[in-house]
Amino acid sequence: MHNAANDPLRPRFTAFVRERQQDFYKLAYSYVHNQDAAMDMVQNAIVQALGSLHRLRQPQYMETWFYRILVNACLSYLRTAGRVVLVDQLPPQSAPHSDLDRAMDIDRALDQLPPKLKTVIVLRYFEDRPLQQIAMMTGVGLSCAKGRLYRALQALQRILGEELEELQQLEAKNPAATGTYRDREEPLR
Repeated sequence: MHNAANDPLRPRFTAFVRERQQDFYKLAYSYVHNQDAAMDMVQNAIVQALGSLHRLRQPQYMETWFYRILVNACLSYLRTAGRVVLVDQLPPQSAPHSDLDRAMDIDRALDQLPPKLKTVIVLRYFEDRPLQQIAMMTGVGLSCAKGRLYRALQALQRILGEELEELQQLEAKNPAATGTYRDREEPLR
């Protein structure tokens, strides 16, 4: 049995968690839509990561490694607990066609996507991750991540019944984030 307290990466991991804890919470909340459950997901992911920190062979991938643990924890939670949103947890309705209404429409549409497609959208547009990193975080090849993003955008278009030009324009403005295997300096692991 490995003693996580003596792991040489523990101080680096602890600093990483402290620095990024708000980002982790936001990501978890985007999946579970409940403050307590999101905090639980982050805590569970941290505990799991601490328990397997000694198996992290390439510390430079700590961020990708942890995000993958967190996303998997959220997906596992959704599979086992289902998704229940209490009425008092929803934000109050505002004027028609407001930014809040639009955000709620997108949020509802995201919840209708299969988890693998939702993950790519959340990581790409809400976490601003490049596709190369998304591929690593989800354990798939770059072409698979691109395909999932394309399918997710098409599904969102069908669900929302309108063009998602904003998201597609973001993608067009940042073509370097999509890259190819030859463009990368580091191999996928």
